[in-house]
Amino acid sequence: MPELPEVETTCRGIAPHLTGKLIVNVIIRNAMLRWPIPQDLPELLSGSTIQAVVRRAKYLLLDCGRGILILHLGMSGSLRILLPRLAQSPELPRKHDHFDLILNDQTILRLHDPRRFGAVLWHTGNIAQHPLLMNLGPEPLTVDFNAQRLFVRTRGLRASIKQTLMNNQVVVGVGNIYANEALFLAGINPKVTAGRIGKERYERLVQAIKHTLQLAIEAGGSSLRDFVHSDGTPGYFQQQYWVYGRSGKQCKQCTTVIKQIKQGQRSSFYCPGCQH
Repeated sequence: MPELPEVETTCRGIAPHLTGKLIVNVIIRNAMLRWPIPQDLPELLSGSTIQAVVRRAKYLLLDCGRGILILHLGMSGSLRILLPRLAQSPELPRKHDHFDLILNDQTILRLHDPRRFGAVLWHTGNIAQHPLLMNLGPEPLTVDFNAQRLFVRTRGLRASIKQTLMNNQVVVGVGNIYANEALFLAGINPKVTAGRIGKERYERLVQAIKHTLQLAIEAGGSSLRDFVHSDGTPGYFQQQYWVYGRSGKQCKQCTTVIKQIKQGQRSSFYCPGCQH
């Protein structure tokens, strides 16, 4: 599943091609995504100018003036920018290319989503009050996400720290891959109860989360099974993994064998020698 670094990479990739452009057409090939694409979207969007492209958690928000187009990549989605080409050699849609946004310079934003867990939605009014966004926690790369806030939020919690980090009401966008990696850097076992971690250890964990996500964004995210950048190229952060996907291999730091366990139906990877 694309996580925050992959979505942020996508946001940075598509924004220069979309911002300030006029939408001239919308093509819906398959409206049956996680939530149906509104059938009147072509009428709603045509003639609108894209004023800004931003990310909130794992949602991409295209400000079209009269409303916000909400995009989500789901489990397997990716967005591609198709630049104008000669009319006699267009890039034809592939299977699972469900949605096209066509701009006045003939640039196309195309959603590819094999598993159809993504979303293309329309919202007018205060976007912060949309049901999908209104209960989200702070962005991990902002000052709002800090050790004091995390410490207070977790008092009395019996859930593991790994599962807590993946709760979008606590902090957004720290998905499975990056939670594993950040916990390793902070030296915290993923099984530790969140309510038992002190403020000093949370200071290390918050810094580890920010550092891990920043490195992943700089590397273009991770090349997941279905994820590619907006230009079709892969990410490279998987080359830097300390623990994720390395069960049975030696820890790069202490040579202890990396273990894999299940937590909330997701795999956790950790080094018993480095994480306590």
